[in-house]
Amino acid sequence: MNEKTSRMVKISLLAAIALILRYIEFPIIPPFPWLQFDLSDVPAMLGVFGFGPMAGIIIELLKNVVILAIKGTSTGFVGEVANFLFGVALILPAGLVYHKKKSKKNAILGMILGAVVMQIVGIIGNVYLLLPAYGMHVDNAYLIWYITAGLLPINAIKALITSILTYVLYKRISVSIFKAEANFGSIEDTTKTI
Repeated sequence: MNEKTSRMVKISLLAAIALILRYIEFPIIPPFPWLQFDLSDVPAMLGVFGFGPMAGIIIELLKNVVILAIKGTSTGFVGEVANFLFGVALILPAGLVYHKKKSKKNAILGMILGAVVMQIVGIIGNVYLLLPAYGMHVDNAYLIWYITAGLLPINAIKALITSILTYVLYKRISVSIFKAEANFGSIEDTTKTI
């Protein structure tokens, strides 16, 4: 199998794993049951580190399009749009930072930046797009409570767990799956990794 075909197959497999993980979602903050936790961004983050930022975006897009085709939507597409936006907000900065110079330090910095961007996109997206699209017109006091007690904690938990799992898994699968150095670097440039 040539390199391009192999890459497409691996990206598709990561998208399939992300889709399966998307089915395993559950609320963790009782006052906000629509804020669901899942691990479906882990394969996308692995794809970003292994194949670049565009691969991660494709994985996020495929995951949400296929789940819509199979499961439909109970949120008028709001949940799927949110999952895509917040997933890309988490993985894209991580991939961009990491691919500037592949190192353990840049992987960690990228994941931290991704968590911050995810929080910012989460707040702006909910206030101006998602809550209005879902038909929730709320007063400022409720909005502040929702952001501080619901949105920020769930996004922080998701970013932290996704980052930790990605870090652990990437080190174990990078050589065999992505043909990269197991210590967050490319095989060609192993002197710059720890």
